[in-house]
Amino acid sequence: MPDIALSNNAAQHRYEIASGGTLAGFAEYNLVGQDAVLFSHTEILAAFEGQGLGSQLARYALDDVKAQNKMAIPVCKFIAGYIRRHPEYLAIVRPDARAAFLS
Repeated sequence: MPDIALSNNAAQHRYEIASGGTLAGFAEYNLVGQDAVLFSHTEILAAFEGQGLGSQLARYALDDVKAQNKMAIPVCKFIAGYIRRHPEYLAIVRPDARAAFLS
């Protein structure tokens, strides 16, 4: 199994995941004020799909947001779906966005 590397590429406003030294996917974001991160799009490149990299990327990004004491605004369907499957992250969803997860 190739080495997996996760990083926050702040210059390009995206979290990245690499497999074997090759970019495998990314989660784009924008900062909202001083305390929130809006996730707008997540993509795993076709050659890397089906390997669980998207979930690793989502977990890394959300854990980083939590470590910075910021809130997440999951506009991206993938990040929102990850939070639905892992409700432990609901606490870091900004309150005005949280209602979408309480159905």
